[in-house]
Formats: sequence, structure tokens, C-alpha cells
Amino acid sequence: MNRITTPEIIDEVKNLITYSISNKEIDNANFQMMHRAIVKKYFEAKHVNINYKDQSIDLKLPVGQKKYTSITFECQNLERFLKSCLKKDDKSIFFYQEILNHYNVISAA
Repeated sequence: MNRITTPEIIDEVKNLITYSISNKEIDNANFQMMHRAIVKKYFEAKHVNINYKDQSIDLKLPVGQKKYTSITFECQNLERFLKSCLKKDDKSIFFYQEILNHYNVISAA
């Protein structure tokens, strides 16, 4: 079995983000869940909601132990923003591998 490298995992997740944004009508709720999970992971946030029409994100950011503040911000390009939220640490890579497994993405490595 070939071991998939970190750059390949990141590239495959980026491809999946591109696909999910370009094909909103296909399995929309499932892709929205993935988008929220990526933002939650990056910001360690709670209650992430994405408004695709306005390209804005509402979330609760941690500001202390068990304390959160609500924030809303607009993205000029939601696809690019989601891709920028990808981290390369081991815990994140494992998370992204699980996303790829969930969507049955096979790397062409």
C-alpha cells in the first residue's frame, strides 16, 4: 500500500474544496458540513455558519477558557478562503485524511 504524503493529502483536499464549491447542487448539505468542519478546525471555533450567497461566515471564536465571542466576516472568495484554512500539522493531516476517506477520494499517487 502506498503511503500518501502530506502535500498529496493537502492537494486532494484542495481539489475536493474546488469541486464542492463548483458543484454546489451535488450533495450540498454534506459539502456544507465539510466546509464548516474545516473552518471549525482552523479557528477552533463553535457554531460555524456559512452564507454562500453573501460569502460570509458567522462563528464563535474562543477568547478564554470556555468563553467565546461571535464574529461575522465576509470572504471575497470562499473557495480560496477555505483552502487557506488548511494546516499541515499531524493532527490536521489526520483530519483531512478522514475527510478524503469520507468522500471516497483516492489519490492518484
